[in-house]
Order: sequence, then C-alpha cells, then structure tokens
Amino acid sequence: MKIRRIGIDTSPDNTAFLLRTGNGYSPEQFQALRKIEIGDGSVTILATLALVDDTGLLGKGEIGLGEQAFRRLGLPEGTKVSFRQAPVPHSLEHVRRKIDGDSLDDNDIREIIEDIAAFRYSPMEIGAFLVACASFMTTQETLALTRAMADAGRRMQWAADIVVDKHCIGGIPGNRTSMIVVPIIAAHGLTMPKTSSRAITSPSGTADTMEVLASVDLAEDKLIAVVEQEHAVLAWGGRVNLSPADDILITVERPLRIDTFEQMVASILSKKIAAGSTHLVVDIPIGPTAKVRSQREAIRLRKLFEYVGHKLGLVLDVVFTDGTQPIGRGIGPVLEARDVMAVLRNDADAPADLRERSVTLAGRILEFDPALVGGRGYARAMELLGSGQALAAMERLIDAQGRRKEVLKPGEFHHEICAPHEGVVTMIDCHVIARIARLAGAPMDKGAGIDLLRKVGERVRADEPLYRIHAHSEDGLGYASELALATSGYLVTP
Repeated sequence: MKIRRIGIDTSPDNTAFLLRTGNGYSPEQFQALRKIEIGDGSVTILATLALVDDTGLLGKGEIGLGEQAFRRLGLPEGTKVSFRQAPVPHSLEHVRRKIDGDSLDDNDIREIIEDIAAFRYSPMEIGAFLVACASFMTTQETLALTRAMADAGRRMQWAADIVVDKHCIGGIPGNRTSMIVVPIIAAHGLTMPKTSSRAITSPSGTADTMEVLASVDLAEDKLIAVVEQEHAVLAWGGRVNLSPADDILITVERPLRIDTFEQMVASILSKKIAAGSTHLVVDIPIGPTAKVRSQREAIRLRKLFEYVGHKLGLVLDVVFTDGTQPIGRGIGPVLEARDVMAVLRNDADAPADLRERSVTLAGRILEFDPALVGGRGYARAMELLGSGQALAAMERLIDAQGRRKEVLKPGEFHHEICAPHEGVVTMIDCHVIARIARLAGAPMDKGAGIDLLRKVGERVRADEPLYRIHAHSEDGLGYASELALATSGYLVTP
C-alpha cells in the first residue's frame, strides 16, 4: 500500500488508518490487528490501527498515517509499504510478574522500556506497569528504570567538560526561575543546554513561557548551534527525542495522578542524562500545597536523587526552597514572561521573591565552576544580573532561537477576586491557583492566567482585589471565575 499523510495529531501514539472495505480484508481481520507493523524493509514503526469509512479521507490501496506516525516513519508520501500484525511484546510477562509482587532486574526493566519507547504497549498496558511500580519499587529498580529510560532515545554530547542544568520538581505556580538562571549561567560562560517539557497539569512550563519571547521548537542541529554560539538554550525537549519513553509514560501518569518519588526521579534524571548534563541542581519546594509537603518527605526524595544520580555519574546539589505560595506575580505564559524580563532588566518593581530564588539557584550552579572561588557563586550571580550581563545574554539567546515578532499581551477579558473582609493574607493554595489559571485558558492561550496583587503576609481591606484573572475568551473567564468564587485559594485572617 502507499503512504498517505493524514493531518491528525494523535500524540504521543502512532496511528494508522485503513479503509474498512475494499482492500481485500474483512472488517474482522482488521479488528484483530491491535497493533500493526508498517515499513518498507529498511525502516518500520508500530502503530495502532483505526478503521475509516470515509472514502474521501483514504482511497483503495492507501494506508493513512497520523502526523506522529508519518514523522517517525520518515518516508515520503506515496512510498509503498507493507504491514502485518505486530507480535505481543515478551516484556509484558515482566509486567505481570511485577503486578504479582516480584522485583524486576535490570534486563526486565530495560525490555519493558524499550517496548514502550517503540510504542508496542497500549495505554492500558502502560497503566498496569505504572500502577504496579507505584505499589512498590526498590531503589535498584528505580536506578534501572532511570538508566533504561535515558538509553532508550537520543543522548546528546557536548565539548565542555562541565555541562550544568537545574530542575524544579514543580507544583509552584510562577516558579519560572530557569529563564533567569540560564542567562546568568550563559553570561558566566558555563554550558547550560536547558530543555524543558511543555506544561501538562500546570498553567505554564519553561518552554511555554519562553515561547512568548522566542521559538522553542528547535530541530537538533539548530539547538546544537545555539548552544555552541551562546553556551545555552531554552528549548522544548520533545523535538530532540530525549528519553522518549518518559514522554509516553507521562501521558498515562497524569490522568491517573501517579507521581511517586521513584517515578519522578527516573523521569527527571533520565532526561538530564540524555541531554548530556554532568552537574545538576535540583530544586525541591516544600509547602502544604506543594508536591512535597514536609521536610521528612523532602529528605527522602533528596536521598533518592543523590543515590541514583551518583550511580549514573551525575554531580548533584539538592536545594530545599519555600513552597508555601506562588513565586512572582504572574501565573500563565505572558504574565510569567513579563516577570522574568522585569527581573533581568533590574526593574524596581520586579518580583523580589522570583529574583532572590533565581539568584540563589544560579549561585548554586556557579559553585560547580572549579575556576570560581568557593562560596562566591551567589555574589557572582548577583554581579551578572545587576550589571545587565544576564539581560544581554538573554537577548542574544532570544535572537539566536528566533525572536517572536508578535508582542503577546494578557487576555483582554479580566475579573478581579476580592478579599471577603479586612485582614492579612496568611495562605495561598498553589493547587487551586493553578487550576483557576488553567481554566482561564493557560497555557494554550498564552495571555490567559492570573496576576497576583497580594502575597502572603500582606494586609488587605474588605473588597480589595487579591488577584486578577485574565482570559482571551468570555467562556474561559467564566469557568475560571466560577471556581475562584467557589474557592479563591486565598486565606485572609482577620
């Protein structure tokens, strides 16, 4: 059959389309093919089969490929290919053993991850593996999972002896420190190829916010050229196939709300190793509505990071930070980009908490530089930010990646949520604030989100605005406002 490209986004799955009739097969035979193997003898992919009744979409003798399958197969449209039923993965036997309570060895886990990365598993089978691992997972299994995930895709290599990175485990809206840390580090001269995922459950990720200013969807050769030129990059990691099994696992983890420490460590460290990092700072915010709720949990997570990281040759510095409230004022891509640039410009009204956290983390990264006198990391970060060198590095980075010509603005529809009475803001629920911002349309609508007008410790009068919701549509504003009126996420104590 000949390949026909079908403009349907089936991310992250490979999906193939066949006419139900007219190709010499009965519908029953088609339905038996849970997964099919497609190729021309030189390259093959596995895909989930969908049957088509519309002859306007496909003709006889054609096999349609969704966008993901077409890109991954890499053959021109019209190429003749054959297909057959894909064999059941042998590694499913290991999953069944894990469900029964067995511990898996390194080879078992490697086989599972290789099959997942090759799209041999259905979402149901991936879910079974994740739930079994969430029930219990040994430290050795976590190490094996991390190594297998890092090895399953592209592994980047750099000329520099020290390649630094940072990662925040998330859960704190507005915590867009990477966009300040990266230009500080680049201005100093260390190599920091920062690749980030797009937001899945948060109002914005680093890639979403950077996209307000510049292109982040960089091909591998472009990404490498930017790093060689500017010592850094702020790009979307999905384009360069780093730890692809992790991207597949995440699509099942998020709906099931599976986020164990073991899977978190494997996800984060596999991406960093695949990106070629040698030194890593991990930011663990601690707070009542953060991912990590207590010092005890944070210490356990730190020890797991350190064990796996050191076994895989990473130099790690784990930092505990304040996770009791959002960072900065803006929640959502445009509003967060505004805060980032205000800090880099040293504006008088730039969010002090975002500035301080960014400088602290940048200082910890700079301590990795053997040429820097020990203990001078923070002072050096302050110097690079205060002198404007970090801003200049950011402007060069934006131009190198491709500056966005259109200036994006906050959503034109807005609504203010006000204090119910006079008092002091004593708590802000990070989870609720994130949900409200997402209902407003963030991160898909870049200008949607929340502008925080009051933070913890500030006094407010009755009916004084606590925050302003922005949206690009009346519907988005309505959904967000409805939740905010039911539960604002703020506690104002008289």
